[in-house]
Amino acid sequence: MATFFRRVTRLVTPITSSTNVIMNGLKDQSKSRIPLGAIAAVSGGISYLYYFSSPTMVHLDHNSEEVGPKAALNPDKWIEFELTEKARVSHNTQLFRFSFDPAAKLGLDIASCLLTRAPQGENAEGKTKYVIRPYTPISDPDAKGYFDLLIKVYPEGKMSQHFASLKPGDVIEVKGPIEKLRYTPNMKKHIGMIAGGSGITPMLQIIEAILKNSDDNTKTFGWQKNLWLIVQTKVSLIYANVSPDDILLKEKLDILSASHPNLKIFYTVDEPSKNWRGGAGYISKDMIVKGLPSPSEDTLILVCGPPGLMNLISGEKAKDRSQGEVYSRKLDIQKIWYINFDGG
Repeated sequence: MATFFRRVTRLVTPITSSTNVIMNGLKDQSKSRIPLGAIAAVSGGISYLYYFSSPTMVHLDHNSEEVGPKAALNPDKWIEFELTEKARVSHNTQLFRFSFDPAAKLGLDIASCLLTRAPQGENAEGKTKYVIRPYTPISDPDAKGYFDLLIKVYPEGKMSQHFASLKPGDVIEVKGPIEKLRYTPNMKKHIGMIAGGSGITPMLQIIEAILKNSDDNTKTFGWQKNLWLIVQTKVSLIYANVSPDDILLKEKLDILSASHPNLKIFYTVDEPSKNWRGGAGYISKDMIVKGLPSPSEDTLILVCGPPGLMNLISGEKAKDRSQGEVYSRKLDIQKIWYINFDGG
């Protein structure tokens, strides 16, 4: 347990200084069952946005299922997973590791989430009531025998408080996966991301899928005749938090950014510290224009975060949780098409 905690905190504990951190064995983490530090609890939802010059709707076709290892998840049935370890990674965030058959894979595609549920008393008919929340595992989707959830614990959060009360040996019921966007290599030349708080986790899931796939690149016509250049898919991320100490997975993000020139990250916080070197304040239109790709059929914008950020950037969902209005009056961002994705 102590070893697990030390390894986790090196990956997940917020880093507020500008010191470069080098972590040995980064490429071998999946083999050693150390969390890769990707995608986690989301209080709002993930949306993916396309900038278009016309309002034409675009539909994504799902790929057929591939034959592979047995999947631990079942989209039609609640399955119990046992908590094996937990660790505190910040003042209000904890990491939970759940186990399953070591010969199986979780069965989670990029980008997908899973549903969790916990009993919350009984209704008038004497039947068990449940609280249900979506989360996205931060562990490698290909990892066998376990998955990790990074969860921000809220004082009034029924599900997050339930997670906080769990002890090793306890179980949680899970169903899924819930897929809204199936990411495929080379689907876009440049992907922009806007994340708030724990909304970083679905973003990191996609970032790592791009960076670890050598085939995720595009051919671009060069300056000389008949010359094609191989260019990796670019990723630009704007990540907003309350303070530098609230930035989850910063060390992991900084390592990835330093080692991959096609990944650019801009941090902004509401309450900057004295030595803070990033942006200050809420995400603004100027930050988006300067930091994210311009409107194009070759670009894709992802948004994930708490309701306040979603309302500011892309609008809220409809009351029935279906696609809501697509327009941000506060930032005057027009001609955007997006699909909300609960999870994280």
